[in-house]
Amino acid sequence: MDCAIVRMFDGKKFLWDGAVYDDVGKAAETEESYKKENFETRTVKEQEKHLLYTRRVAAQSVAEGEKNTGGV
Repeated sequence: MDCAIVRMFDGKKFLWDGAVYDDVGKAAETEESYKKENFETRTVKEQEKHLLYTRRVAAQSVAEGEKNTGGV
């Protein structure tokens, strides 16, 4: 099975997690564990197999209200 490593969903880049799931239940279980770790996820069905694509939600690097002073 030739799987795309990168896919775009809603204009956002998602990466394949590298596993091919035969069982939709196992794919859903794994997807839930990714969501608990603050990943966005998408599941794709191809040739009766399930592929899971993930994307880490970026954390804001500067807290709201703080200014970057350049270290001084």
